[in-house]
Amino acid sequence: MLERITDPGEVRRWEGGMPVAHRYTPGVAGEAFFSALRDRGAIVGSRCAECSYTYVPARLFCERCFGELNADVEVGPGGELRSFTIAFVDVDERPVETPVTYGLVRLDGADALLLHRVIDQGDEPLEIGARVEVVLEAQRAGSILDIRGFRVLSGADEE
Repeated sequence: MLERITDPGEVRRWEGGMPVAHRYTPGVAGEAFFSALRDRGAIVGSRCAECSYTYVPARLFCERCFGELNADVEVGPGGELRSFTIAFVDVDERPVETPVTYGLVRLDGADALLLHRVIDQGDEPLEIGARVEVVLEAQRAGSILDIRGFRVLSGADEE
């Protein structure tokens, strides 16, 4: 039954689908992140004392040195737009009525980037390096969707 295939042309494949269901559990650090977001409207990360790297959302261990981390560093709510893209189709590849802008943001006090929607862009085109701030939902449930998105700040907003 176990045979070694040396020629990629000899690989066998079976057509068909495999129904897969999953449930995401946030774990201890994720629970701390979502609870802080829901209860205090705070964004919580984890800082590695060895690597001096701050993860957002919070993590239990450092991906660089595997050191133990705590979910105890508040970051944001401001940050810098590091990259963005505009989606014209949804996850099922159907056209969307209104294009959605997604941004990678480095929140103040964090090293890791957080991906979320960019909202209230204003009339000016987006620019890498623009200052943004987190906009939270009024009613929060402990979900990443408690963050409505990132609002681009104008020069007057930053003062």
